[in-house]
This record gives sequence, C-alpha cells and structure tokens, in this order.
Amino acid sequence: MVRAAPTSSVLGRLLEAAGYRIDHRADAVVGVRAKDRRAVAIASATRAPADLDRWFPTDSVHRTIVYDDDPGASAREQAADRGIEVLDPSTLGAALAELLLPSPTAPGPEPALMTDDAALFPPLAVLPDGARIVRPRIGRAEAESLAGVDAPRYTLRLVPFYVAPYRVRPSAPHGAPGVVLHRLVAVNAVSRRAEVWDEGDRELVHDLAEPHQQLTPQVGESQAVAIATDAVRRHHTVDVEHTEQHQGALVIETRRILPSADDLRLGPMSLLYVPFWYAEGSEGRVVLDAVTGRRATPEAPAG
Repeated sequence: MVRAAPTSSVLGRLLEAAGYRIDHRADAVVGVRAKDRRAVAIASATRAPADLDRWFPTDSVHRTIVYDDDPGASAREQAADRGIEVLDPSTLGAALAELLLPSPTAPGPEPALMTDDAALFPPLAVLPDGARIVRPRIGRAEAESLAGVDAPRYTLRLVPFYVAPYRVRPSAPHGAPGVVLHRLVAVNAVSRRAEVWDEGDRELVHDLAEPHQQLTPQVGESQAVAIATDAVRRHHTVDVEHTEQHQGALVIETRRILPSADDLRLGPMSLLYVPFWYAEGSEGRVVLDAVTGRRATPEAPAG
C-alpha cells in the first residue's frame, strides 16, 4: 500500500475546519469545498498527478496536490499540463492560508435556491387561467414576406410545447456563487428540441380566429422534464479560466462548468400550443415561428 503523506491527518483536519468535505482513501486524502470549488489531494510523492486527477470533481475550479516530499520535475510538468497546483513541504507554508481561507469572491455561506415548488409557477400574465395558446404576432402576409419562397399553401399549425419555469444559479469565476436567474424552458413535444424563454415575452389566449391545425404531442411529460433539464444545464454552462504559475510559466486552463443539481430548480410542466406558419410548395417546406418570425426546423409532421 502506498503511504499517504505523514501530515495528511493534520492538514485534513485543517481543511475540514475550513469547510472542505474530506474523503479518506487508502493512499490519499481528498478534500473538496463546494462554495468556491477548490479541491485538494494529500498524497505521497510516489503518486502521479494523473492518478490523483481522477479523484477531483469535474467542476473543480482550483485543484491542488500536496505531496509529502518533492515529487520531481516530471510530476510537476505533468501537473502543469493538467492545470493542477503542486505543493510540497517547502512550499506548503506559504500557500496554506490561500488553501484554508475562502476566495475573496465567495462571500461566506452559499445562498440556497428556494425549494418551494409552488414559487416556481409562472406568473398569471404568462399562464392565465384556461389559456393555452400563444398569441401569434406574425400574420400570413408577414409570413409570406419572411419566408421568401414561392409557396402556394400557407398553414397555421399549433405545435405542442411543454413549458416550465426554472431557477438556475450558473457558476461564476473562482467558484463564487453566481446570480440566480429566472427563466422558462420550452420543449417541443414533436421535435424534442428545447429552448429558453424569458418570462413575459409571450401572451396566451384561449383561441385563435385564424383557421389552424393542432398537432398532437409525441413525447410525454416525464420525457420533457429530462430534455428540459439537460437543455437548461447546457444553456447555462460557463467557461471559467483558472491561471496558475508553474516554475515561471503561466498556465491558463479553461474549464466548462455546468450548473449542479443543487443549483437548478425546475417547476411543473404546462402543455401550451405555439403557432407556426408552414409554407409548402414544390420547392419543399419553410417553417416560421409565428411569434418571433424566426425560421424553425421543419421536423413537425404536416398533420
């Protein structure tokens, strides 16, 4: 068995007191602090950085390995390539305060997201009682102009969307808690594509005077929840740059950090119908969002 650093028990207690969650492994001690996403591994100099790197959480912003002895130039070079800070007995003292004190951009305890699902219902302005059709803003004449194709047939179709409010706290530089955002996520129940809406951008009505067709959902609500969660996390992924000095060389590492499960709250789904203009002719089909005027992927069936 590889022996862990002799100072691991003392340093482990210091890290735990500083807010790190400590994991005692057979040949190392790993500490992770959630509020600034620092991760520290304490190990013997015989352990390669590549072996220890797999124990760091993927969303760690600052990773440090504390060795019980000088690990050598090869290990330091390997760590530098991975954006990992290396400390040994000769450098630990000067860096200890930085490891134990929270980042200046992390102001104390991390604010919690509200867990009351009722608070995640959209305001009545977005979902008035009984209204489930998004009012179109683009009429047929405007659709013909925007489509730019010779299409003899224009059809207004209502495409089903599962829409849910959500709150998310994206990551911020240095792992500090980000600003909580309030948005709506909409999942096309035919094409399975998801998009993010701003609250209040769409008005709902009970019916349309314009002749129209209504499509049937092709996915269930549980599938829509999974699609929405994945889409929201990808939409709010941030690139965080971490800079370290390694033997006179400046190493800049960019990490893509998705919101964690604790940083996302998805509210209940509502089935709405969004209007799209379908311009169909001999040259094919052009689909326009009747709210935004943008071209859409013509994946929905003609019905």
